[in-house]
Amino acid sequence: MDYSRRDLTLYSLFAAAAGRAWAASALPSQIHRFEDLPVRNSGKNRTRAVLKGETHAGFPIEMHLTELAPGEAPHPPHHHVHEEMILIQSGTVEVTISGKKQNLGPGSAAYVASNEEHGWRNVGDTPALYFVLALGGDR
Repeated sequence: MDYSRRDLTLYSLFAAAAGRAWAASALPSQIHRFEDLPVRNSGKNRTRAVLKGETHAGFPIEMHLTELAPGEAPHPPHHHVHEEMILIQSGTVEVTISGKKQNLGPGSAAYVASNEEHGWRNVGDTPALYFVLALGGDR
C-alpha cells in the first residue's frame, strides 16, 4: 500500500497528539510524608495508599503500605496477572511464594512473578510495616 506525503503528515500529527495526551495522563512526580497518608483500617491491620496510575510509557503501577498486626495476614494466598514486590520496613513477615516460605526482616524484599500463588503474614510479636509495589495490570 502506498502512502502520500499528506497521509504521512496527518499520521505523524495524530501520533504526536496521541503521545501528548498519553503523557498528560501519566502519574506526576509526587512526594508523600508517611504521617499525611490517609489510613484505611481493616480489622487489626492498617493500609495507606501511596500512588496508583500509569507511567509515561503507559505501564500501570500501584504502591501502598500495610501495617500488619502480629499473627495476621492481609488476605488469603492468591495469584494475579500483575507482578508484585514486597519491601519490609519493620517487623518479621513470612512470605510464601509457590509453597516456599521465607521469613523476611527489615530491609528485605521479595518479588512475585505473574500468576504465582503468594501470601504473607506477620510472624513476629510486633506490628510489621511493609510496602507493596504492584507492577503491570491484570488485563
